[in-house]
Amino acid sequence: MSLGTALLILMLVFGLVAAPSMAHAQRISGVPRIGYLVLPPLVDPPSAERKAFLDGLRELGYVAGQNIVIEYRSAAWNRELLPDLAAELVELKVDVIVAIPGAVEAARDATKTIPIVVAAITDPVEGRLVASLSRPGGNITGPGGASSELSGKQLELLKEAIPKLSRVAVLWNPANEGAPLQWKGTQAAARLLGVTLQPLEVKDPNDFPRALSVMTRSRPDALLTFISPLTTAYRPIIVEFATKQRLPTMFGVKADVEAGGLMSYSANLLEVFRRVAYYVDRILKGAKAGDLPIEQPTRFELVINRKTAKALGLTIPQTLLLQADRVIE
Repeated sequence: MSLGTALLILMLVFGLVAAPSMAHAQRISGVPRIGYLVLPPLVDPPSAERKAFLDGLRELGYVAGQNIVIEYRSAAWNRELLPDLAAELVELKVDVIVAIPGAVEAARDATKTIPIVVAAITDPVEGRLVASLSRPGGNITGPGGASSELSGKQLELLKEAIPKLSRVAVLWNPANEGAPLQWKGTQAAARLLGVTLQPLEVKDPNDFPRALSVMTRSRPDALLTFISPLTTAYRPIIVEFATKQRLPTMFGVKADVEAGGLMSYSANLLEVFRRVAYYVDRILKGAKAGDLPIEQPTRFELVINRKTAKALGLTIPQTLLLQADRVIE
């Protein structure tokens, strides 16, 4: 066999092998591409929130890897990586970017043209992310989540559960979108309720040991935790610490109470993430992000863990139990 014949055979073989791959690539390139940008590490199986989003897509007829492609980018808690990760999604020319709180600013700074859907968008007008709730303008929209008034209501409910409440530690991440406004709302409520706040900032995992150490020494009457990707990821540690310290807690996610926290008051976060799929679907069908109103939660859930209350030696007033949407015995 001559060298030329051998090369021809090899070219034919590689051509046959490559043909299906190229065809597959063409099929994939023809389907919508969603960028998914997050600050925390991606876990498998998916977190409850990401699963709710995928379930929402499936209900609308989208299946990842079949008729839609999802480009995941995670900073694994390294906030400095977010701008580069957002830029990668822009270079891939994704059709829409889903930005999870903690990664919103990076997505916003990376593009003014690719639509951005934010899950649980917090105080977007006050935070200057959008022009208005009814007509956001620009390229950012999404279902609403917590607001500055919500944290004030959480503190009010905590005071109702513990009438003698006077000092409350607040675990929060000031770098999270909407958190500074939530902090102002909490301060305003604290002044009305006669409660002293002890702010404990947790911007990255390294801040948790210090925050827990401060609470061990200062012995606050209760702990209020602002929802963020970081506090959600550290849920088991926060709940375990509060249990050992006999510290009543108020959270922004009912899953924290199901895990052993005392109380939560919030919108249903899983419903919010499922609703993100609706926004993605509308955009993929031609709607402009700036024309899609930001839906504010209309119903909030009060969840109380009575078993935890008993372990803390705390009697929850009957008036508060009657307000609860769910009581865990």
